Amino acid sequence: MAVPIVLGNITVPILGVVDTGVVGQLGEAAPIGAVGIGAWVLSALIWVFGFLRMGTTGMTAQVYGSGDRLETSAMLMRALMIAFVVGLGMIVFQAPLIWAALQAAPASPEVENLAQTYLQIRIFSTPAAVGLYAITGWMIAIERARGVMWLQLLMNAINILLDLWFVLGLGWGVGGVAFATLIAEWSGLAFGLYLCRDAFQIPGWANPKRILDRVILKRMAVVNSDILIRSLLLQAIFVSFAFVGASFSDVELAANQVLLQFLTVTAYAMDGFAYGAEALVGQAVGARNARTLRRASVMASYWAAGIAITMGLCFWLFGPWIIDLMTTAQDVRVVAKIFLIYMVLSPILGWPSWMLDGIFIGATRSADMRNMMAISALAYAVALYLLMPVYGNHGLWIALLISLTMRGITLLLRYPALERSVQADAS
Repeated sequence: MAVPIVLGNITVPILGVVDTGVVGQLGEAAPIGAVGIGAWVLSALIWVFGFLRMGTTGMTAQVYGSGDRLETSAMLMRALMIAFVVGLGMIVFQAPLIWAALQAAPASPEVENLAQTYLQIRIFSTPAAVGLYAITGWMIAIERARGVMWLQLLMNAINILLDLWFVLGLGWGVGGVAFATLIAEWSGLAFGLYLCRDAFQIPGWANPKRILDRVILKRMAVVNSDILIRSLLLQAIFVSFAFVGASFSDVELAANQVLLQFLTVTAYAMDGFAYGAEALVGQAVGARNARTLRRASVMASYWAAGIAITMGLCFWLFGPWIIDLMTTAQDVRVVAKIFLIYMVLSPILGWPSWMLDGIFIGATRSADMRNMMAISALAYAVALYLLMPVYGNHGLWIALLISLTMRGITLLLRYPALERSVQADAS
């Protein structure tokens, strides 16, 4: 289950590398920083609704594990309805959203103007982007890992090819990066719906009474609201990281953006095993099988630990070469290599947080996820307050690693209670 998802996911950070790399060929720091801020702002807005992907996976996996195929299909329809409402709302309210985001980022005027151009284009892809959360979450829950892989491969291949054409071929600059993503995400949504076509063929799946079942909608609201709060806290960490980094020079901002691609690679690689854990844990909870729950959690975690150590070593050995490939700006290269050590440490310190997220998502233990994220965000804020005034950009990176580590520790302390609850349900 994990390998196809890892293969598909690995194209996402490659896309980020290409986004940064094509504007990096312009030889200036400002376009790199603009794409970084623009992408992070929109990703933060969209990732807030990542609860839809996570909640859909957990609840669908449990229904699937119980053997109810009709309700499994109905879960997809509910998720898609929520996705389109959210996406259209973001388009309608784009002006205040973009204004607020740029007001919060104290970047240079050149970076801010370029970032605004990026956002005004990309905002029209939000219904597709959020809809892809629903589709991906549903396919993960029913173990369609290859479908997720092909969806990611197709969408990101389109994005990368259009990046190269629009930016390097046509000279569209930052706007070209935004248009490439816009077209790729709508293409991905269309292909995703095709992959899920059998869900729309089960008689009675779209019955309004079933879709709008008050008991199920109430449970979705509780689970998704907890995950929403968790996502808001997580995005507050990363958005504050981007915005605080924007207060440094354009060169440091660009260097941080280059390095964040390493962290993105780590996250998407770890997500492959976390997604596998989500499906298996969710099905185990649905079947009330505590033994399967433990086996899935342990197996996925062993694999994730091995991959994390391997990635850390690869970043250490090949990181300088990757940085040189991503940008031709010599000053950005020099600064990025100074902070590369934090990218070496990030997978080694952070893998428990990604894996335990997957385990708790599958079990729909959303309250635990919310509470442990609150503790991690507080630890990040304290570390940022104490370290950044003294150590500058080093303090910013250390605070981020502290938040990753704290999230893993706190969720691990809650895991025994999760097993006990499944055992109690079985009895």
